[in-house]
Amino acid sequence: MIYFDNSASTNYKPPAVINAVVNALTFLSANPGRGGHSMAVKAGRLVQAARETAAAFLGQADPGRVIFTDNCTGALNLAILGAGQKGGHVVTTALEHNSVLRPLHALKARGLITLTVVEPNGGGVVDADMIKRALTPRTYMVATNHVSNVTGAAAPIEEIGRLLKDTDILYLVDGAQSVGYVPVDIAAQHIDLLAVAPHKGLHAPQGVGMLLASRRAGLNPIRFGGTGTASHEPTQPRALPEGLETGTLPTPAIAGLNSAVHWAKRHFHQNETHILELSYRLLNELKNLPFVTVYTPPGHYNGIVSVNVGDLSSESVSDILSEEYDICTRAGLHCAPLVHRHYKTENRGMVRISLGCDNTFEQVEFLLKAIREIGS
Repeated sequence: MIYFDNSASTNYKPPAVINAVVNALTFLSANPGRGGHSMAVKAGRLVQAARETAAAFLGQADPGRVIFTDNCTGALNLAILGAGQKGGHVVTTALEHNSVLRPLHALKARGLITLTVVEPNGGGVVDADMIKRALTPRTYMVATNHVSNVTGAAAPIEEIGRLLKDTDILYLVDGAQSVGYVPVDIAAQHIDLLAVAPHKGLHAPQGVGMLLASRRAGLNPIRFGGTGTASHEPTQPRALPEGLETGTLPTPAIAGLNSAVHWAKRHFHQNETHILELSYRLLNELKNLPFVTVYTPPGHYNGIVSVNVGDLSSESVSDILSEEYDICTRAGLHCAPLVHRHYKTENRGMVRISLGCDNTFEQVEFLLKAIREIGS
């Protein structure tokens, strides 16, 4: 089997990550922060170590503002709903995932905010000037992804961050498709809220997400319950991170995340270069096939290449690749409907090929051979 569905979840998990999860399940299945006995204390120390590791890797000055969530969708919902301002205005783009679009539209439907959705230019990207033109005196948040989960188009997050850094406007970045393979530094890129999907580019286990918040990003809780602190109070505590981490944390997944970040840091430049080279080969070869439509913008070598082949539906192509060649890709709308409206592929979808650090040039060549045979 050849796995090219890494944007959904990376298949490869480093041995150190697997061992960390097994060790936590075996020896640290206590509830961190919910007891004074030795096992609960050790679990709490592991969780704190993971915050510090993630904060250092992503340029976050205060590890206490690394919030663990159930997944990246939970992180994005916390950022959007937790920072919502009644009567305010939000700017986002048509390149966004439903994890951004749906909570924003929910706020709009309740009459709480107004919303501007910026369309990409003819090259399939959004630039800082386009964001600037969409701002109004009521704008309190701009939300963009770093790398599109559909086309691999990269947003100029540092330029957008620089545009907003001296304003009262928060900058939310969806880093689901970038963190681990593309450089991200919250301080240097002026990001206020960064949502992370650790089970993708960091090669961590599923079951935990992260939201990293700058000091100027105030967040209200969107879930309520036990936090292990201020239990006598009827209201949710305000202190971070506990006030935003209601309920039992997934200690084994966090243990795996801690190990995964250490692994990603050690292998970052190697992985970044490998993904770029694989993407370059795949994208440029596909563009030379007359029966293939490529939707990934030129020069955006981020491990995601989306195509259609001839007049076939994306589902048909993906099924053929799976059944006849044992190649895993993904077809359809990829939970990002506005991208498909922009490219007029709402009915057809796209075949998404998403690369991981464990993929090889031989696998890419086999995929190219398969697509040539399907299109011939």
